[in-house]
Amino acid sequence: MTATTADAPPPAPRLRRRRGVELSLLVCAVLVSVFGYISVGLGKNHTLPPDAAGYGAGLGALALLAHIAVRLRAPYADPLLLPIAILLNGLGLVLIYRLDLETPNDRAAPTQLIWSTLGAALFIAVVAFLRDHRVLQRYAYLSVATALVLLIVPIFFPAVNGAKIWIRFGGFSIQPGEFAKVLLAVFFAAYLAANRNALAHTGRRLRRLQLPTGRVLGPLVAIWALSVLVLVLERDLGTSLLFFGLFVIMLYVATGRTGWIAVGLLLAAVGAFAVGSLEPHVHSRVEDWLNPFASIEAGRGPGQLAQSLFAFAAGGMLGTGLGLGRSILIGFAAKSDFILATAGEELGLVGLTAIFLLYALLVARGFRTGLSLRDPFGRLLAIGLSAILGLQVFVIAGGVMGLIPLTGMAMPFLAQGGSSVVTNWVMVALLIRLSDSARRPRPGEDPR
Repeated sequence: MTATTADAPPPAPRLRRRRGVELSLLVCAVLVSVFGYISVGLGKNHTLPPDAAGYGAGLGALALLAHIAVRLRAPYADPLLLPIAILLNGLGLVLIYRLDLETPNDRAAPTQLIWSTLGAALFIAVVAFLRDHRVLQRYAYLSVATALVLLIVPIFFPAVNGAKIWIRFGGFSIQPGEFAKVLLAVFFAAYLAANRNALAHTGRRLRRLQLPTGRVLGPLVAIWALSVLVLVLERDLGTSLLFFGLFVIMLYVATGRTGWIAVGLLLAAVGAFAVGSLEPHVHSRVEDWLNPFASIEAGRGPGQLAQSLFAFAAGGMLGTGLGLGRSILIGFAAKSDFILATAGEELGLVGLTAIFLLYALLVARGFRTGLSLRDPFGRLLAIGLSAILGLQVFVIAGGVMGLIPLTGMAMPFLAQGGSSVVTNWVMVALLIRLSDSARRPRPGEDPR
């Protein structure tokens, strides 16, 4: 052996991008969704659905195109984010299709598939063209201005089910607040990243709480208060609660001071009591939450919340089976607000727990991405987007199960709602881009 050969450095280890793992999980996610689709047909009509092959091919094509975009543009991204999104979206289409069988004149699954395709297309666009997430930091004030416009516009349209959160013209409708939450997360992340030291170390001290100067905290609180005021005027307290929680979580992450959590909980309790007492629409929901069986006792039959609780009880541990439940008795909101009741009745506690674990894993991987990033803006944005998903699941599941008053929001990926599913795909795309930056080896580092 020559000296040159002996002194040669060992070959560099191969980079572990884990795109093969992602592809394998995507195949499993599509197969589970197709199996659920077939199970609905067998359970309801005792025959295979005639369009099962088309459904599987469509969902598989979306998954494959999204995977190719990630493989080419974000090769180091977290391999779990995309498969979880595909599985949740697929299960949502299965549940909506199952409920469509009870309402042949009101089919929502085809429309939801179109919105899912649009969401996947935006996912691909974000992954392909947003090469560096830090570019978004330059557009912080444009983002918040756009978000406020989106929140204000629905006020001038008629209320739907007691809330002014929709823009409807012709047969088309969108919910602008769904897009506003992503824009506000971008603004909060940019502003807090730029002022985190001033927020944490300046101002007056009140007992154990360090209060920053009004010059630093004022603009942030003013914009948050304005957005919440608009939402209160729209009677959309679910999104208002979501924005409040996002504000407190990101402020805590930026400053590292637990006092902000205590202040946030106190303000949330005061605001909830005031709005629940003074606003009739919210007050009625609080009354339903306190006594969900009051309508039965009055001889009017079970209301939506009572029917939801009956559905969970009927599901038991293993569920009645897909297509064999009766959660359509909940009424018009069965495909949107209360779709989780269908999952609980027909999949049982085991299936419902699996769905919650998927959401928990999605949020946990987002938090892990945030903790792995070095730049403050990326860290706050990843945690903010993950917090949005986690708060939505908590607020919706808590309302449907009777743990908190109903809020009327859409379960991420699962429920009927075009604006919601498109926004969720955009958030996953941003998390993919952020996780690619967090996992990508840096010059001079061991790439294993």
